[in-house]
Amino acid sequence: MTQKERQARSRQVIFQAALEEFGAADFEAVTMDGVCAKHGISKGMLYHYYAGKDELFLACAGEIFQALHRYLQAELLPLERQPVFEALQNYFLLRETFFQTRPREKHVFENAVLYPPKHLADRIQALRQPILQENNRFLHRLLSRMTLREGVDKERAARYLSSIHAVFWTILERYCAQAGTPDLHKTLTEAVDLLQLVLYGVAGPEAISGRDA
Repeated sequence: MTQKERQARSRQVIFQAALEEFGAADFEAVTMDGVCAKHGISKGMLYHYYAGKDELFLACAGEIFQALHRYLQAELLPLERQPVFEALQNYFLLRETFFQTRPREKHVFENAVLYPPKHLADRIQALRQPILQENNRFLHRLLSRMTLREGVDKERAARYLSSIHAVFWTILERYCAQAGTPDLHKTLTEAVDLLQLVLYGVAGPEAISGRDA
């Protein structure tokens, strides 16, 4: 084995150990000492490849962002040929489909996106930019086929849907829990119902205009 191959192997061993730790606990609970102790990695080797916990977390988050971005690039194009609501429904469920068999990666992703360490927020946002840009391109193309409510332009609609998309699965979990839905992975009907509420709201025209029903 060449030195380059040994280095790549060592880096991969550290990465997998970090993914297990960050995939099971929040950022603050993970320590470099813990990574070393639990996975039989020497501190010398760990600090040779990573300057500290911040760099290790960013490496995990960055790798997950890249994998998700590749997945979205492959999956979003076929959605554009679907009817608008069906495409939007599948778009909202696409991220969860990616993470269904990747629970550790999902935990890291949600910690990075929803609860980022404040001192890493800007760097995480930079790593996430390709995903945000891919989503934005898809939403703009889809919105071009959609009749928007008066006063809502494509930019505002895309910003709204992108914001909802970031927390949609968290909202769906709570929505399903209140309905007593037992299996979260069999809640397509609930997801469609929730997405309809996202798109069309709950208020009738009388309420919107200020008139009592």
